[in-house]
Amino acid sequence: MEPYKTVDIAFGRGHLTVGLPERAEATVIRKATLPKLADQTGAIHAAFDNPIDAPPLATLAQGRKSACILICDITRPVPNRLFLRPMIETMMAAGIPKDGITVLIATGLHRPNEGVEMAELVGDPWVLDNVRVENHFAMRDEDHVDLGMTATRGTPVRIDRRFVEADLRIATGLVEPHFMAGWSGGRKVVAPGVAGHETIRTFHSARFMEDPLAVQCNLVGNPLHEEQLEIVRTLGEIYALNTVIDEDRDLVHVTFGEIIASHLAAVEFIQDVTRIKVPRRFKTVVTSSAGYPLDKTYYQTVKGMVTPLDILEPGGTLIIASACSEGMGSKEFRDAQTRLVELGPDRFLATLTAKTLAEVDEWQTEMQLKPMRIGRVMLYTSGLDAEERRITAVEVIGDLDAAVAESIQRHDDPHVAIIPEGPYVVPVHEAA
Repeated sequence: MEPYKTVDIAFGRGHLTVGLPERAEATVIRKATLPKLADQTGAIHAAFDNPIDAPPLATLAQGRKSACILICDITRPVPNRLFLRPMIETMMAAGIPKDGITVLIATGLHRPNEGVEMAELVGDPWVLDNVRVENHFAMRDEDHVDLGMTATRGTPVRIDRRFVEADLRIATGLVEPHFMAGWSGGRKVVAPGVAGHETIRTFHSARFMEDPLAVQCNLVGNPLHEEQLEIVRTLGEIYALNTVIDEDRDLVHVTFGEIIASHLAAVEFIQDVTRIKVPRRFKTVVTSSAGYPLDKTYYQTVKGMVTPLDILEPGGTLIIASACSEGMGSKEFRDAQTRLVELGPDRFLATLTAKTLAEVDEWQTEMQLKPMRIGRVMLYTSGLDAEERRITAVEVIGDLDAAVAESIQRHDDPHVAIIPEGPYVVPVHEAA
């Protein structure tokens, strides 16, 4: 056991130092260290030239009149600055006119990314100067093509017209644990990324959210993953660029190719690095919301509460630090949180189970019920006003170090688990 007395955890655009009392015995849970790519640009070009289950990008682009490239929104730290320009230049060299190329921000039901934020997201002025960069708006029914229903579970399939009608369709993203879909990236950038609100709200209904297989790092039997696969197969030809980054947000792995095969290859690379076996459970768990950009809102912070639940002892204390620099999130999420506080967890859940379509963003409140069922949840934040803190429905603390010390004393157990990267690391309890 290393004698940790201070541990830095991700917070905002930097770190927060957690001070531990003398009697604390800390277990710091991190991803395995991955070697950085010596030549990140070269690795991206190599992925384009040697794709998985697909011809090279230069070949794919030949004879096409248009292309649509999906990128994740600002909540995901995808290294777009590294790959968008070479991807677009390859397309243009193959004959696709630049006015036929659209970069589409896969916002799902999140707000659009515009102005300075769009520039930060894209990361390369050349891209903004040469091709269209536009936001997806899930609530605009007229922007979507109706592709019917999935055969398996009857999910309505409405996908952004700009993506459906493009000659060449490419999704790009970050492969990391996702607390419902198993893993982010690949097919998830299509749906919910550029899906209509009915598709997304079906995914977010209690029928999916309460399924025991809809959890992080699991694709087998996961209903969300299976529906996403059915949707991309319905669409037909789609390719994907999948990235993996380390704690410094540097690129450590990249795949390109057919959307399902290339995504699974990236998952295979990252799964044993991210899913960390832990031989015990803890009565005190300290985690983060992974810092900027994921901890911009309380809405996204819930992910960090759910990911470590396998190592939280029932009745234990989960302490999470999140800047929440933009406040709660959407109005709809605020409304759901208000209902949770007014109704209590049991009555709130009862209002969800009969719905076929979830209300916008209330699913995240439903996910918050999971840690609340297991133990005590505490939040340290530098954001949120008094009313926002009230409707978090958790205990908001002003002193992180004191909360850790009090938890140790309350449980009479010096063992503390600390997860600096929050939801980017999935601790799994496996007894030795």
